[in-house]
Amino acid sequence: MTRDILMKKTIEKIQKLPESKLKEVSDFADFLLNKINNQILTDGIMQLTAKSKSFDFLNNEEDLYTKNDLKEIYTDFKQISSKKKE
Repeated sequence: MTRDILMKKTIEKIQKLPESKLKEVSDFADFLLNKINNQILTDGIMQLTAKSKSFDFLNNEEDLYTKNDLKEIYTDFKQISSKKKE
């Protein structure tokens, strides 16, 4: 079904609705348009952020801790003590 046919059929159906239901259709259309606009804004912000160098400092952040700093290591649900108990 083409866009024009779908719009024509939808308008015909909307014209048959009582006024109370017309308000619901209008509110739903507003909801859908807001959802689309919000997605466009979100996508734009994501693209700007991705192209920006504002967060590049995080890529070169040094590790504060190593495995040697761990007191306990868990593998396969078994606890292995990395430092000998005294």
